[in-house]
Amino acid sequence: MNSLLTDSRASQLHLPDIVGQGYGTFWRFKGRYRVCKGSRASKKSKTTALWYIVNLMKYPQANLLVIRKVYRTLHDSCFTDLKWAISRLGVQAFWDVKESPLELTYKPTGQKILFRGLDDPLKVTSIAAEHGYLCWAWIEEAYEISSEADFNMIDESIRGAIPPETGLFKQVTLTFNPWNEHHWLKARFFDTPDPDTLALTTNYTCNEWLDDADRRVFERMKVQNPRRYSVAGLGEWGIVDGLVFENWVEEAFDKTIIAARPDVKSAFGLDFGYTNDPTAFFCGLVSEKEMTIWVFDELYERGLTNRAIYQRIYGMGYAKERIRGDSAEPKSLDELREEGLRRIRPAGKGPDSIRSGIQYIQNFRIVVHPRCVNFLTEISNYTWAKDKFGNKTGKPIDDFNHLMDAMRYAMEDIQRGPTYSFD
Repeated sequence: MNSLLTDSRASQLHLPDIVGQGYGTFWRFKGRYRVCKGSRASKKSKTTALWYIVNLMKYPQANLLVIRKVYRTLHDSCFTDLKWAISRLGVQAFWDVKESPLELTYKPTGQKILFRGLDDPLKVTSIAAEHGYLCWAWIEEAYEISSEADFNMIDESIRGAIPPETGLFKQVTLTFNPWNEHHWLKARFFDTPDPDTLALTTNYTCNEWLDDADRRVFERMKVQNPRRYSVAGLGEWGIVDGLVFENWVEEAFDKTIIAARPDVKSAFGLDFGYTNDPTAFFCGLVSEKEMTIWVFDELYERGLTNRAIYQRIYGMGYAKERIRGDSAEPKSLDELREEGLRRIRPAGKGPDSIRSGIQYIQNFRIVVHPRCVNFLTEISNYTWAKDKFGNKTGKPIDDFNHLMDAMRYAMEDIQRGPTYSFD
């Protein structure tokens, strides 16, 4: 039983009925680093959100800092999960929810949950608690943080002495999907045992809230795509061998300065998805003179109708741009034109279009802005497929390819050279 203070009396909740099983060690650990890599549907983020709401109400001087690489991605991930946890625990009346900027406040004590992105590092290093102590940090999708130095900056923000009588402890929690075995997270937290570190791997089998249809998704993945199942199903480290694109760097740049160059052209591509695959929208600038592609923005979201796709692209400010979309969905292209994407056109497809498009892009240097976290994830995992003997087939894997396909569509006009258009 666990007691949550809701008014003048304690409300008794049986936490296993709310949280479920599989995270007992995670829940009880009080060391410095609590690291959980897990598959999709492993409930790692939901469990973490529940833990923070329960323990912020238990420790009246604790405050939490929630971080992702890009601030704008926090609203639909951690912020939403924490609001869900508040609702699941039935304590909505005691939390103040602020959308701009993102902030949650426990009203009885003034404790805060603060949200920051590494795209504004000064706001991370200068943060302080108004009441009590900033003793906890949650880094969601920690895989997005490609620099260990950036993590160290976050780690150092959780500092300062805490009086022992508070019962508090300083802790950084990292949750992520383990796409790449070469990531610094593996060497730092999983390869060398450390008493101050709890390094866990979880997967969908510990999620008792999944129904049979949810589980069938993973069973099909196990048969049809064993490589993806090992990571997205079982939470094992992804083995990256034979990258399709090796000519890329992550680097901040000013889009307006690049776009002002006379030899630079814009390139926009759209790959459709819905339930299992995301809709992926690629935004780039291209110089044939410098043989460089600058990736400056992206859309990467599941469950979008065509109207919602238009609204997202319009909100991003690109509705008037020339866009190449997946020609396999002519009805969707027609609907998007009716919605307002007047300049969207089908990408060319043929028996050799993937190979020739990849070969063309391989001639370019690709510079990826740090905010394009989904593009970075895909390009660092997009590999050549292998046959049953382990030999490369000359075809890319059918995975981590949504923004890669969108980039290929976007580059078609540049690859073909100038054409006449009445757009």
